[in-house]
Amino acid sequence: MNLSVLTPSKKPSELTYDVLIENQEDGKVLATVIGLPDCQAIGATKEEALTSLYERLTERLAKAEIVSIKIEPPKAEHPWMKFAGMFKDDPQFDDMLADIEAYRRELDAEMEEYYRKLDAEDEAK
Repeated sequence: MNLSVLTPSKKPSELTYDVLIENQEDGKVLATVIGLPDCQAIGATKEEALTSLYERLTERLAKAEIVSIKIEPPKAEHPWMKFAGMFKDDPQFDDMLADIEAYRRELDAEMEEYYRKLDAEDEAK
């Protein structure tokens, strides 16, 4: 796997997070950063919960570093490629191909005969 860490040349000036606001049964408000379920705050009002969450998130980010990583996904092999050439050294392979070809000719001849009979029946009507 190819993985490269892209460290920012300067600290981002502003980060934006989506926050889920939920009213609790006890009348309080729960604010949760989407994608960070352990980063929550409760307040008596929406503004109080958001202010508390802002402080908690700011404190957390002060002790952390945000980096971006670039991952190149592995190239997937076609599922049938593992079977390609598996009979190349089989001494009976050419004989098998000849048998398949002969059987196909036999089937084609049977179908031709069948269609001839159908055509003859249609002409007789």
